[in-house]
Amino acid sequence: MKVVLQNLTKKFPGRGKKSEDVVAVDNFNFEIPDGKLVGLLGPSGCGKSTTLNLLCGLLKPTSGKVFFGEDDVTDLPAENRGVGMVFQNYALYPHLTVRQNIIFPLQNLKGKDKMSKEEMGKKALEVAKLVQIDELMDRKPKELSGGQQQRVAIARALVKRPRVLLLDEPLSNLDARLRLQTREEIRRIQRETGITTVFVTHDQEEAMSISDMIVVMRAGVVQQIGKPQNVYDDPVNLFVAKFLGTPPINVFYGRIKDGGLYIGDGKIADAAGVPDQDVYAAVRPEGFILDDNGPLCCGLSRVEIMGRDISVVSTHDSAENPVIRSIISSESNVNTQSPEVRFSVKPNKLFVFSGQTEDRIRIN
Repeated sequence: MKVVLQNLTKKFPGRGKKSEDVVAVDNFNFEIPDGKLVGLLGPSGCGKSTTLNLLCGLLKPTSGKVFFGEDDVTDLPAENRGVGMVFQNYALYPHLTVRQNIIFPLQNLKGKDKMSKEEMGKKALEVAKLVQIDELMDRKPKELSGGQQQRVAIARALVKRPRVLLLDEPLSNLDARLRLQTREEIRRIQRETGITTVFVTHDQEEAMSISDMIVVMRAGVVQQIGKPQNVYDDPVNLFVAKFLGTPPINVFYGRIKDGGLYIGDGKIADAAGVPDQDVYAAVRPEGFILDDNGPLCCGLSRVEIMGRDISVVSTHDSAENPVIRSIISSESNVNTQSPEVRFSVKPNKLFVFSGQTEDRIRIN
């Protein structure tokens, strides 16, 4: 099911007579292709959960439209949209068994869609096997782990074969290992069912690892849309560059002068044809090359051995943050007795942004 958001805007009234309206989602335009998993990504308060609630019908937009396929569902009640919703807190009924929790949405079907007990039981078992909880059908939620409860919530959303599946930070309450396992399961389930899925998260690693496309949001405004790797490799502004990546990108206060990009006194790259101006120069951690004659001279703090890689922790007077983290090959030989370390920079891992607007400036 293709989903189209057309000029979607949601404003909440401000508190007090003189308070301005709060724009939670601002003129959102996007087409979610049929059968794809799209990650809505951004910091808390950016509007991603509000967007999800507009999609499922829990909120009505201030303006704009929502289409499922060719159908305008903007004014359609939530119960008639054919969506499955999975919440952060699972929202299971504690007094019901796993089987009863899964069957619950089917009990509300009426008319031609109404099912017999046998049909509901068969459907419940099918989705339970899909999410690998078919051996837990007679347990109650308190007898399950967090990951198992989340699978029950997913099964309950899938049992009525929704047109669209919406996941609102479904992994936030799980520990790190379980998060990794469950996100892989979500991806597997989505591929097997082919249901168009929207996955809301503030964790960029989650979004990048399982999404076909990601939408990066900030303060209700879409910043960039694209395939995860493309957005990582080609950010349109400083916010996107800083939000994606672990460890985070290293940002320096730089200057374009006489056709060159300078960080401090070192000319890091050519910038022919770009007007002289103050800029932000951002380098991905994997973008540093250990080079005794490199133009970027940093104060060496320490070297961390990480197995296949080495993390060089250093400082620079022009760095936005006190710590610069560079990831280099474990075969590199860093002189830990030296007070400084020099780098050259990989051109494809170097990004330049306007010092005023923070928009991308392309120098190569």
